[in-house]
Amino acid sequence: MNQSFYTAAVGAWQQQERLNVHGNNIANVNNYGFKAKKPSFAALMYDFIAGAQADELPRGTGTYMVGADTDFGSTGFADTGLDLDYAIEGHGFFALWDPASGEYSYTRDGSFTKAEFYVEGAVDPDTGEPTQEAKWYLSDGDGRFVMGRDGRLIELTEENEKSELPIGIFDFVNTNGMLHVGRNRFVPVEKNGQLQMGQGKLVKGYLERSNTDLAHEMVKVIESQRSFSYALKMIQTSDEIETTVNGLR
Repeated sequence: MNQSFYTAAVGAWQQQERLNVHGNNIANVNNYGFKAKKPSFAALMYDFIAGAQADELPRGTGTYMVGADTDFGSTGFADTGLDLDYAIEGHGFFALWDPASGEYSYTRDGSFTKAEFYVEGAVDPDTGEPTQEAKWYLSDGDGRFVMGRDGRLIELTEENEKSELPIGIFDFVNTNGMLHVGRNRFVPVEKNGQLQMGQGKLVKGYLERSNTDLAHEMVKVIESQRSFSYALKMIQTSDEIETTVNGLR
C-alpha cells in the first residue's frame, strides 16, 4: 500500500478529532462558565529514518492533533439576580472540595446552591454525647463545597445569604494545560505552579457567560468537514491506484 493511503487515513482521523472539539464547544455555547477549547496540531515526520536493524522505516506524514488548549478568556456576565450566583471579574477560580474523595478542583462557574454537611465533633446538649450536626454550606449542587478566603467551608445562615459571602478566589502562575475533569471543573498539573490567591473581583448576582464564539466555531466545523472529505477522497484514489497496479500483475 502506498504512503498516500496512510497519510490520508491519519488526516481523516485527526479531522474527526478536531470536529469533536468544535462540536463540544458549540454544544456548550449557553452553559455558564464554560471555557472553549482550541485544537493544536504538530507536523509528523516527513522522511525515512534509520531503524534498529539499519533498515529504512517509513513514518507517517501530515499532522497530528497534539492537544486542545483551554481558552480562559471572558466574554461578559449574565445578570441572574440570584443571591447565590457569583462571577469573577478578572483572573482566578472558585475552589471546590469533594468530601467523598478529598479532591480539590477549580471552576469559573459560580452557579452555587446550598447543601447539608454533617460536622463531626458536635455534642448533644441534652445527653452530652458526641453527635453529628447538620449545617448548610455553599455548594456547587453536585456534592462539592465552595472554599472561602480562609480555606474553610462557607456556612450559610438566613442572615449572610443576602450579603456578599467570603468566597475565595484562587489562581495559578500558569493556567495552560490544566486538566478539564467535566462540569466546567479543572485540576492543576505540575507546570501550573503553586496555588495562590487570585486578583479577580467577586461579582454577586451574575454568572459568567460561555466564551464560545459561535461564528468562529461554525467556520471551523465547515473547515473540518471539508478536510475530512478531501482525506476520504485521497483514500479512495489511493485504493483505486492499488487496484489498478494489482490488475497489471
